[in-house]
Amino acid sequence: MTDRLPAHVEASGFVRRAELAGGFGTVLKKGDADRGAIILLVGHRGEHHACLERSLAGDGRYLWQQVGPVRGDGTETIADWSQKRTRFDSDLWLIELDIPSPERFIAETTSEG
Repeated sequence: MTDRLPAHVEASGFVRRAELAGGFGTVLKKGDADRGAIILLVGHRGEHHACLERSLAGDGRYLWQQVGPVRGDGTETIADWSQKRTRFDSDLWLIELDIPSPERFIAETTSEG
């Protein structure tokens, strides 16, 4: 099985990564500090680009995949979807990232695992 960082460390890393890229990140909901699932709401200047969720693959590796609202969906759609997800999973981390070049960030994140 693949080792992974505790969720709170990984969440802090994503916020820091956004800041280093010239954007910002904020934790909208804190989940379980060690094992909580993580969802990233990725956008730029108020425009939503993607929701990314880390999931466990069959071979034991963690992969990032796009889920939920798609690029251009409005804040109400994203808020409704986010509320449903956090109600379903109380251990979930919900992190909003506003970053330059969101397409690059999405491509890098989903290809890294």
